[in-house]
Amino acid sequence: MLALKKYQNKKIAIYGMGTTGLSVEKVFRKSKAKVFCWDDNQKVRSKLKKLNYPISKFWLNKDLIDRVVISPGIDINKCKIEKFLKKNLNKIITDLDLFFELHKDSKIISITGTNGKSTTCKIIEKILRAAKYNVKTVGNIGTPILSTKRIKKKNIYIIEVSSYQLQYSKIFRSKHAAILNNSPDHLERHKNMKNYINTKAKVFLAQNSSDFSYINSENKYFKDIKNFYKRKKIKSKLICVKKSNCIFLLKKITNKYFKIKGNIENLAFSYRIAKNLKIKNEVLIRAINQFKGLPHRQEIVFSDKRTLCINDSKATSFDASLQSLMSYNNIYWIVGGLPKKNDYFYLKKVKKKIIKAYIIGKKNSFFKKQIKNKIPFVVSRNLREAINDISYDLKLNRDLKKNTILLSPAAASFDQFQNFENRGTYFKNLILKKLKRKKNVNF
Repeated sequence: MLALKKYQNKKIAIYGMGTTGLSVEKVFRKSKAKVFCWDDNQKVRSKLKKLNYPISKFWLNKDLIDRVVISPGIDINKCKIEKFLKKNLNKIITDLDLFFELHKDSKIISITGTNGKSTTCKIIEKILRAAKYNVKTVGNIGTPILSTKRIKKKNIYIIEVSSYQLQYSKIFRSKHAAILNNSPDHLERHKNMKNYINTKAKVFLAQNSSDFSYINSENKYFKDIKNFYKRKKIKSKLICVKKSNCIFLLKKITNKYFKIKGNIENLAFSYRIAKNLKIKNEVLIRAINQFKGLPHRQEIVFSDKRTLCINDSKATSFDASLQSLMSYNNIYWIVGGLPKKNDYFYLKKVKKKIIKAYIIGKKNSFFKKQIKNKIPFVVSRNLREAINDISYDLKLNRDLKKNTILLSPAAASFDQFQNFENRGTYFKNLILKKLKRKKNVNF
């Protein structure tokens, strides 16, 4: 912990005691800092108090706090200690900042953007492992970055970074930093696209002339990011990525996973980063051919000559769902949940691919408004009813073409499920149970 020696005997406040807050507390405990913890949830506080965590209303403390570490999920404008935090903005740091201080001697690859972050992280990880690098993927993908054990030798960390993490970070720096794409998301927190894009672009701010920045030249907001880059006089080498960068790769790989448009975009970024790490094409191609997609992201649940069932529960905005809608035909589309602020369904390019939509969730009025007069739809309320409605419609459909049952909700899951993983797993179980009851598999 020599890297954090400067925090010894300093007064550190941690606001938000979820998995991130707990990992931060553990780091500072080892660095012998004086720690004050708080969470607005009383149940969380009671549980931690029994475990002897130093729970304290630090904002009332007469002794000045040296640093405040806030968890990514906390919005300063909507929390109970808003005035204190705004008065002490210069003291706020994040787990990303602490991670960088602990791993300055390691190569860090940061991946952010609206869609495709987890998949891109895992593609890069697969390539680097094939190239014999010691690599770990951490961050928003699942493991809190401060919970990971240090790795040695050719050590590279791949971090999936969210806009929430970047919003209050100050010193975090990556050797390779990529913004895959931008579309309306998290606007309930960032208020508008300008703020959202500028927050994402903070991933480049601390870079120097030996670092690399990657942006999507085919994204609608490409110019906004490029202008941010120029305005802030960022020193890193700017690389503009587009899908055509990896056309020659697509001719050489046999993995059908990369026939999907969204995954080609992920591959293009992975390829450019891998080439800057001097990885040979034969190593890269071998790794890509062995890559398997992540669960809940255009995951094939079942396929035969008549029916294809796809679990794309991770699609929590229309832009994410659009990738699936463009990839399949004769679609029976399950959509709905908690819509994203300012999301809009531009169905012109895909409406001919969709047979019918089945709206689930408690906010069905939003989806009816988006879909009405564009494609046929029915309100199914929940996933089980949607599957039953699709089953009934398929029996009436005498068309011999292959049909696609697609769960791609274009919405968050929290109205009916704990998270998108829970929603996707429930969908898979419904499909598999229905298949077990049927001898001929045409639903």
